[in-house]
Amino acid sequence: MIKIKNLNKHFGSLHVLRDIDLNVGKSDVVVIIGASGSGKSTLLRCINLLEEPSSGEIWIEGNIVDRRKKNGLNILRRDVGMVFQHFNLFPHFTVLGNITEAPVQVRQVDKQQAYETAMALLEKVGLTDKAHAYPSQLSGGQKQRVAIARALAMKPKVMLFDEPTSALDPELVGEVLAVMKQLAAEGMTMIVVSHEMAFAREVGDWLVYMDEGKIVEVGRPEQVFEEPRHERTKTFLSRVREPNHFRKREPRLFTPRTGKGENRELATGAV
Repeated sequence: MIKIKNLNKHFGSLHVLRDIDLNVGKSDVVVIIGASGSGKSTLLRCINLLEEPSSGEIWIEGNIVDRRKKNGLNILRRDVGMVFQHFNLFPHFTVLGNITEAPVQVRQVDKQQAYETAMALLEKVGLTDKAHAYPSQLSGGQKQRVAIARALAMKPKVMLFDEPTSALDPELVGEVLAVMKQLAAEGMTMIVVSHEMAFAREVGDWLVYMDEGKIVEVGRPEQVFEEPRHERTKTFLSRVREPNHFRKREPRLFTPRTGKGENRELATGAV
């Protein structure tokens, strides 16, 4: 589904991403963890070309990500949805306007169809009563659920989440995570940067630990949390883990079609 090969990113003399290799299968949920400044968000932004990689390749469904290709950026934005830490809603649009704008302008979807899709998505995220509200009238959790609905309106093949709960008050985190869990159960391919360790263990198929721009360790969440292979991973987890046990993983509600079995390995550039 997604193949990242030898990806590097520089900001001037600062080497932010170092030789990243990562394969993500269809319907996989990959959760990326690590300290602030480790390159997690930059990796997501490179996948969606919000940042131009300095070197390396990104492939999505057999097509290389390249803004120089005709309509390459529009196709990428259509197929890869992204949800940001600070929502990034259009303040001058209603909730409906935020959700329908991209399908109408980019996909040339009929306005009535876009409206019907938007209302169905608002029902999915529990916000039909906020259809005509403006972002300033919403709580942080509601804004983030609208942002998820907006991304889903483009019918993406992949969803990227950049710390979607870190800007929320603690009591609002659960409503956003519930929507994300539902998407995972439905088989959406997801790459999630998050500090929500319980979510990572309960929902993630793979856990990626990054440090200083490198992938240090990758594995099933149970393995990484309980038997991390690298000392840096152990040190990080000792600082962020809560003393109580994480919830046991629940079975998926869909049948994987691309070999998400226990024997499949996630190709990485782990050091």
